[in-house]
Amino acid sequence: MTNKITIRKGQLALLAKEGDYYQVLETGEHRLPWFGKKPDVLVVNRDGSEVPAGLAEYLRRFQPEWVEKYCLAADLGDNEAGALYLNGMLLEILPPATRRLYWKADDTLTLVRLNTDEVSVPADIVNAVLQPKRGAAVKGRDAILVVQVPAWHAGVLKIDGETQALLPAGISGYWKVNHLVEAEVVDLRLQVLEVSGQEILTKDKVTLRLNLAANWRYSDVLSAFAQLSKPLDHLYRELQFALREAIGTRTLDELLEDKQIIADVVSVQVANRMAAFGIEVASLGVKDIILPGEMKTILSRLVEAEKSAQANVIRRREETAATRSLLNTAKVMESNPVALRLKELETLERVAERIDKISVFGGLDQVLHGLVNIKGKDNAA
Repeated sequence: MTNKITIRKGQLALLAKEGDYYQVLETGEHRLPWFGKKPDVLVVNRDGSEVPAGLAEYLRRFQPEWVEKYCLAADLGDNEAGALYLNGMLLEILPPATRRLYWKADDTLTLVRLNTDEVSVPADIVNAVLQPKRGAAVKGRDAILVVQVPAWHAGVLKIDGETQALLPAGISGYWKVNHLVEAEVVDLRLQVLEVSGQEILTKDKVTLRLNLAANWRYSDVLSAFAQLSKPLDHLYRELQFALREAIGTRTLDELLEDKQIIADVVSVQVANRMAAFGIEVASLGVKDIILPGEMKTILSRLVEAEKSAQANVIRRREETAATRSLLNTAKVMESNPVALRLKELETLERVAERIDKISVFGGLDQVLHGLVNIKGKDNAA
């Protein structure tokens, strides 16, 4: 007596007795012996899936003809990577020295072998990794370093410790397997570096707190990265050193008299030092100079005293000028009766402005004579 087993399209059945596979059943209806020990049946899908490691090793060793007929062998060398495609879509990136079996899916499952000695990854594989057709991430994509360089930037690429030519704007990929690959994207435009909160002693032991800003750009990117591991950190330290030298060798009075001297000294010193490293300092300036609290009070009092002294000098100068003017006027009136008469009329006009009503007896001369007498009595009193 027999029983039947049906294998659908896209499937295989492996028959085994006591753990040994002895027959493969393809698509169709098959009869199995009824009497005796029933064989174990393993049904697999020919969909490009990976053969389990244990079964794969068994088939390679004992059934190599089955491997050749039903499987795709992904046996890669130490300097090979593999791109596994199914129906034209990239499924997986296989690293070097991979040893796997996949169930064939007709001719739609393919393996493309890639030489990792060529560090650059083909553009079609980079695009497939970035934009997978199925929407799901490609397995093994971590084996590729994708570098995206935007406009107005450049890419600094190091392969096995050696700096390569600058990468232009765009997308490129590189094998991370069998190589040490590093990439850094740098901005070629003018940038700002802030050096804040620097507390420095002046020559006369006064602590100043300064904030400085520098505008800089790369003049030679490869030179900068060939000589410096971190160019921006080096520029920051040079600005610190130059600022401390400019402040520490001058007194507070010198700095307050000419604040621009700090920016001038630092600018010249840093520009000369950084030019050899491919970095250009376009301009810099001190944003803030902050004094200690007690020094602010002392300077405020000093400024107040100076302004008060200046005000006193001006006041004395004006009083001297007014006295000299009166003396000159008196000399003119002494030698010129007409001028004296005009001065008397001017005085009478000022008096009349403050009086609502006035009665004149004896003419204008009598009024003037009486006014002089009144002033004389007031002075005597």
